[in-house]
Amino acid sequence: MLYDRLDRLRDRTTTRLAELYKQRGFNHQAVWEREAFVDREVERMERLLGVDRGLCFGRLDTIEGSVSHIGRIALADEEYNPLLIDWRAPAAEPFYRATAANPGQLARRRHIQVRHRKVIGVDDEVFVGDAQAAPAGSIHGEAALIASLNAHRTGRMSDIVATIQAEQDRIIRAPLKGILVVQGGPGTGKTVAALHRAAYLLYTHREQLERSGVLVIGPNSTFMRYIDQVLPSLGETGVNLTTIGGLLPGIEASADDDALAQLKGDLRMAGVVAAAVRYHQRVPRKPVRLEIDGVGLDLDPEFVRTARTRARRSRRSHNEARPVFVREVLRPLALQYLERSGQAVDDDELADMRAELADHPDVRSVLDDLWPALSPQSLLAALFSDPKLVSAAARSLDPEERHLLQRSGRSQDGPWSEADIPLLDEAAELLGEIPDETALAAARRAEQERRAEQEFAADLLTGLDLGFPVDASQVAERYRGTPASTTTEQRAAQDRAWAYGHVIIDEAQELSPMAWRMVMRRVPSKSMTVVGDIAQTSAVAGARSWSAVLDPHAEGRWRLQTLSVNYRTPAEVMKVAADVLASIDPSLTPPESVRSTGEAPSAVPVTPDRLDDRLAELVAVDLDAEAEGRTAVIVPSRRAEDVYARLTDPGGGGIPPETVALGTRDPAALDARLVVLTVNQAKGLEFDSVIVMEPAEILAESARGATDLYVAVTRPTQHLTVLYTGDLPDELASLAP
Repeated sequence: MLYDRLDRLRDRTTTRLAELYKQRGFNHQAVWEREAFVDREVERMERLLGVDRGLCFGRLDTIEGSVSHIGRIALADEEYNPLLIDWRAPAAEPFYRATAANPGQLARRRHIQVRHRKVIGVDDEVFVGDAQAAPAGSIHGEAALIASLNAHRTGRMSDIVATIQAEQDRIIRAPLKGILVVQGGPGTGKTVAALHRAAYLLYTHREQLERSGVLVIGPNSTFMRYIDQVLPSLGETGVNLTTIGGLLPGIEASADDDALAQLKGDLRMAGVVAAAVRYHQRVPRKPVRLEIDGVGLDLDPEFVRTARTRARRSRRSHNEARPVFVREVLRPLALQYLERSGQAVDDDELADMRAELADHPDVRSVLDDLWPALSPQSLLAALFSDPKLVSAAARSLDPEERHLLQRSGRSQDGPWSEADIPLLDEAAELLGEIPDETALAAARRAEQERRAEQEFAADLLTGLDLGFPVDASQVAERYRGTPASTTTEQRAAQDRAWAYGHVIIDEAQELSPMAWRMVMRRVPSKSMTVVGDIAQTSAVAGARSWSAVLDPHAEGRWRLQTLSVNYRTPAEVMKVAADVLASIDPSLTPPESVRSTGEAPSAVPVTPDRLDDRLAELVAVDLDAEAEGRTAVIVPSRRAEDVYARLTDPGGGGIPPETVALGTRDPAALDARLVVLTVNQAKGLEFDSVIVMEPAEILAESARGATDLYVAVTRPTQHLTVLYTGDLPDELASLAP
């Protein structure tokens, strides 16, 4: 019945769109009325098309005898009687929160498993009669949950809307205000809970967040591809997903080495960037002599110092304060010229003379030297390459750090590293836009035209009764015939200074102090969901504690919730991971697994000359065993290219190239049945089988090698194999043959 209703709604929407597209529109009003309806129907169709899988997954029976069904979206019949309740609605909360100890008004909760519109399983929890009470902290819908956990990985994260557990639901439905920190070990579902929280907040605070937008920040591009289908499957497409390296429009970022990334992530770099800006606001040591049309002028350092002081006191950014500086410098020069050339000195003559001097090449050259217009790229390129600037601006750094910074030299065109992005953002904040007088004049004319067009559009919309809000500025854009960004996420993605209504950060423990400064600028309201695990911090500039990174920005405005149940990783694998975790910090407690596969992880010793052959054999076994699943080979960074080449070499591993991908170069790596990854690329991902190669090298290649190993061994949902030469690290002693 529900699917029949869904199909009818889709057919009706399709018919309505066809009718709208047939309308020609003989005037602007008719065209805009049609396009407004088209936009609304397209949005509705996108939502209806995204919910077919598992449309209805739950049923609630109350003590009074009422029955309701829970699903991905809300559906109603022709008389608007509810047929299906949206999982985010308050009425659906008992489906996730009720327990045997506190069932409320529920008599029964039913989990419904559906495949291709057919019910394949029903799991009932009865809360009345002789039903035996389960422990208060037990999982609910166990059959559906275990079935989803045992299913083969697809290369993309799936939603958990049908199997959300009570501790996850508390996070999902937490209030919008303030910073919610979600601390959880591997497999606890913190990422997917945060994504469901985005969908819930958009449902609950639609009007507010549709205007300001929601931003999701992940650790790397591979991870972003891994999660990009979760929100669309929940009917939400209006969310920006990006990495730290993608927060500056138009700039692509690569990686820095550990030492350089740690230095650039240090909070002292904010002072270094600010000092570099001030360095370009110069006062000459002696008067500057200028010859203008045969008249000698002297630009006294005291004039320049006064101009610089007034420009700085304007509290404008560097580039926006430049006109103030220029105006203050030109005034005494113009006065000198008029006096020395014997001309009358009055306000009109003074204004004309200032304008003439401003256009003179020699004067412009001096002004550009004393207070140049700067871009963030040009500022950092100079900082990284000019020893004099480094010495002047980076006094808070020791000599070795200054040398390291200078060694990272970049041209104005890059390439830029991910650690450079927060520095570029810091510079952009201090510099502001570069003013151009011609462009400013054109912009003023364009703004006047735009206002007139918006007034016309507003008058046009006043006569329409569309039944939903339409932005007059967007109507004016289209009316003018220029392309318009019609969605909040499109406009936000193009605007560095956009203020989001809510920001979600996954793997947040990896952010450096400078990266936190950049993120906080994107959300002035400090409405955030911060997701991570301090025990998995592998970045050398990453967090040691949540208070250390959050208190400088929002002391007393953040709260912590912990996820303690591991839904992904089998108990056998977590037993091995617990030993690695203890080597990081003996006081840390691993999350408790809810399931067991009955298959113990294995360690495979091999001689160096047999390493490649043995890896190929293990891969072949895993691919054969996981005919529909995914296998990952997690390797030390320096081995990634070589391992991939040998696995695909017909004379070596002989794995068909279409079966295997290399995470460092292949954007579609997650779709391959076999993928070769470094630890950083594997962060946050999950696979049916995982082969960890040369764990001793993983331990040795980073200052936080034990953390990297902990991440590596907690990626599988079924099987873990460790392949090694030499001695097995002490952290994995329990695997010793």
